[in-house]
Amino acid sequence: MAHSVLFDQAQAYAGGNPNDGFEFYRTQYADPSSTGAGAGAHGTADEFYASSYGTAMPIVERSWVAAFGTGGFPNEQPLLEELGVNFQHIKSKTLAVLNPFKPLDTKIYDDSDMAGPLLFILVLGTVLLLSGKSQFGYIYGVALLGTVGIWAILNLMSQGGIAVTRTASILGYCLLPIVLLGSIGLAADLKSGPLGTLVAVVPISWCTYSSATMFVTVLSMSEQRLLVAYPIGLFYASFALLTVF
Repeated sequence: MAHSVLFDQAQAYAGGNPNDGFEFYRTQYADPSSTGAGAGAHGTADEFYASSYGTAMPIVERSWVAAFGTGGFPNEQPLLEELGVNFQHIKSKTLAVLNPFKPLDTKIYDDSDMAGPLLFILVLGTVLLLSGKSQFGYIYGVALLGTVGIWAILNLMSQGGIAVTRTASILGYCLLPIVLLGSIGLAADLKSGPLGTLVAVVPISWCTYSSATMFVTVLSMSEQRLLVAYPIGLFYASFALLTVF
């Protein structure tokens, strides 16, 4: 494709008309992006990408599904994982609570995942609401004050310390047996006789053992297991009281 280029008279080439204020001359400059048919432009871009990065240009999917999944650019993390919601870690931590005797993988506790704890707290409040007990305010209050208290105690007892968000994450995941206790309360009256008290002891012990094991493993405090378990047991006993009564 030919282009016309405008030059000043002082820069005019020989053979131009000196009486004109400007001089035009013809050039055979060709725009690379316009060569070939419509697919030529894509071919040029593919060649540039291949020469620059050593690989072929990826086909990027542009949709809402790709935004929340892995269909975007290569090696791009899903949106929920970038926001801190890792479903694989949620599954691993939940299974670790359900089976506290299994050896723990400390790598899954490197992040401060709060998606699972918030979900369990919301489910517990909903279950109690279905039982005729509106305890959302008490649940949030006990969770907040208890987490801060246990975090302070653990930092005083351990050498390395632990972040408050990691403390809240571990305590929140280990709340799952209390959620199961609340589900049992939908089908049976836990306040009738000593049966409710006996049933509540099991999830309290379960939560305490799971949580203490996680803290002891993460903070390397195997010789202080009982000291760690005592305030944690009081923490989960408070939730059991809210669930039963």
